[in-house]
Amino acid sequence: MESIREIYRIGHGPSSSHTMGPRIAAEQFLTANPEAVKFKCTLYGSLAATGKGHLTDFAVDEVFKRFPLEILWEPDTFLPFHPNAMKFEACSEDGQKLQEKIYYSVGGGAVLEEGEQKETKRVYELSNLEDILSWCHTHKKQLWEYVEFNEGPQIWKYLEQVWKTMNEAIKRGMKQEGTLPGGLHLPRKSAMFKQKAEHFTGPFKKRSQLFAYALAVSEENASGGLIVTAPTCGASGVVPAVLKYYKKVYKIDLKHILRALATAGLIGNLVKHNASISGAEVGCQGEVGTACAMASAAATQLMGGTVKQVEYAAEMGLEHHLGLTCDPVAGLVQIPCIERNAMAAERSLAHNTYALMSDGEHRISFDEVVETMYQTGKDLSNHYKETSKGGLARYQALPKY
Repeated sequence: MESIREIYRIGHGPSSSHTMGPRIAAEQFLTANPEAVKFKCTLYGSLAATGKGHLTDFAVDEVFKRFPLEILWEPDTFLPFHPNAMKFEACSEDGQKLQEKIYYSVGGGAVLEEGEQKETKRVYELSNLEDILSWCHTHKKQLWEYVEFNEGPQIWKYLEQVWKTMNEAIKRGMKQEGTLPGGLHLPRKSAMFKQKAEHFTGPFKKRSQLFAYALAVSEENASGGLIVTAPTCGASGVVPAVLKYYKKVYKIDLKHILRALATAGLIGNLVKHNASISGAEVGCQGEVGTACAMASAAATQLMGGTVKQVEYAAEMGLEHHLGLTCDPVAGLVQIPCIERNAMAAERSLAHNTYALMSDGEHRISFDEVVETMYQTGKDLSNHYKETSKGGLARYQALPKY
């Protein structure tokens, strides 16, 4: 498996696959064609279906802003390798084609060229959680120690930057009011939730704060703000909300926050390696479901759970999102995406409690749920995988008063 740095990418929303990925592909193509003076970009499948809502055209146009650029949309054409496909063409002054390349945005900001085999820089020798748990038991180590063993001590500096970015996104998001960009005119809610939470006491206050944190990051993502994929932009609110909650309520120090991030990153890495975190490929179960698994594992570790209990919490996080479709209304990462982040954060706390009440033993393993999620995603119709045609996406909702 590759480094957890690939799970935690720092960048601008609203979508790792639809915004970050296309931008990276455009930059690569521009660099490879310094003699070209005109460019054309054709977006296929899911990139075309929800690209405008995900600001795909804006991200690509930003790269080619010094050149004439034509963008074509082909939402009904799916190339065989992946639903998120794009073709770039470079032309001379007289319109002669100099080069053409097809790229695939495969999730989490990662990009592959047509025919390119994904070369994973192997950082982790083990690639399923059962073997990793066995290593932990043999060496009397925790999951975060397994991360450090493979990544080296330099990973902590990177995770510190990740946490700083997450925390800043929460702070910014809770201060912002007004409506989010896009045709839905969806009002921001984080600041309102934070204000209401200040007047509550007890569990209701704590849960309201959790919602405010998740909404803050998700709303920052929806507006193109700087966030961290965890594991994707669309699911970026879950992990930071849960970690901020534990820091606030239980006064968790930075060292333990970073260790929790390491464990969460390992969980996300396993899903990405053995299945998919791309909503266009497997639906939202691969995005919010994985984020919930990551946050559930992190929370259980923070509360002193054994590695087996951490595994159980992660398994529940993914299991209870099986079959979740990716169906953004109007192609925007807003409805139902933002609310799903808040609900997944709350579920993570429940999974933590449930796992800690048990001895960690259960019938279906995390590895088996990952395999099931991937097969479920393959079986889902494309209408339910970020195409903006099925599920809630059928309702191009207007504001209701």
